[in-house]
Amino acid sequence: MLRFLTAGESHGPAEVVILEGMPADLEISAAEINQELQKRAFDFGRGGRGKIETDQVEILSGLRFNKTIGSPITLLVKNEDSAKWEERITKPRPGHADLAGVLKYGFSDVRNVLERASARETVMRVAVGTICKKLLEIFDVEIASHTIQIGKVKTQPVKYSFADVKNIHTTDPDVHCLDKTAREQMKQEITKARLNKNTLGGVVEVIAHHIPIGLGSYVHYDRRLDGQIAQALMSIPSVKAVEIGNGIEIAGKTGQESQDAVFVKMKKIKRETNNMGGIEGGMTNGEDVITRVFHKPLSTLYEPLPTIDITSGQQTKATVQRSDVCVVARAGVISEAMLAFVLARAILEKFGGDNIRETKRNFDSYRKSLPFTV
Repeated sequence: MLRFLTAGESHGPAEVVILEGMPADLEISAAEINQELQKRAFDFGRGGRGKIETDQVEILSGLRFNKTIGSPITLLVKNEDSAKWEERITKPRPGHADLAGVLKYGFSDVRNVLERASARETVMRVAVGTICKKLLEIFDVEIASHTIQIGKVKTQPVKYSFADVKNIHTTDPDVHCLDKTAREQMKQEITKARLNKNTLGGVVEVIAHHIPIGLGSYVHYDRRLDGQIAQALMSIPSVKAVEIGNGIEIAGKTGQESQDAVFVKMKKIKRETNNMGGIEGGMTNGEDVITRVFHKPLSTLYEPLPTIDITSGQQTKATVQRSDVCVVARAGVISEAMLAFVLARAILEKFGGDNIRETKRNFDSYRKSLPFTV
């Protein structure tokens, strides 16, 4: 089974990940991982740390000559902003892991919690996601994301292609929005929030394109792919909701309005709608897998909210840590990584293989056995 485990604190020496279960002979380079890490590092709402961290990956094991060798892959990213976490913190921030964490583990210092709970850990998720994307490419699967809401600003319904979404980091490096009018309004919202010492949330749409039919299963609750996707995306710091397809909208519609009718022509299955977001009964149905990830505003406020001092027990104001104003655009890259991991795991679960050639051979055989194409 494909799995990974991260380690490291936000201001510790480094962030580390071990990825296990990747077949041999997958080509991947540090440069490709670094390219994705740079997408995570910068956007219009970024705070000061983005100017400090270089986020260059070191590959410690599992590859030779830029190819996986079947053993666990160990990756490391150094924290340039390290060794600056000696100061004790006793004023937990509402909305963060701070208060529940110190009470759960019996700490007297909030920093013991916030260092690990920090989204800095997601740098390693993006590194893992890059490797998973490389695996998916072999099966012609691609993943991309774009911003559809920041604060109160929402994009208007516009026609776009998957290629448009793929290129959004080039066409709009600031907020990753396809709607030109909305993108300017989003930047204005972020600027306003920064001036008001506030933070903003928003929504990212993540799309997996050219997905084979039959990933996941209806047999057990934990094998349903939509459940796995939701869990993976909900695990990202600041995410408070996940939508698959048009799940929220169709909750208020009838079945005839909501279900995606199936049409067949020359043994090819076609759908005119994708309200289910590419998943039916816990399995991919051949349509694009579409998810929307909802992020709350960040917890660190430069005009802090009331809290309790865990040492004195007195009412006070929350700790102010250096933070971003809005992470929605950058979080799209993290969501892509988590979706890539879940889909890569599902492909390996279905098709197996100790090396990529074997996995691809099994995949091709499966595709040929299907009575219909999608």
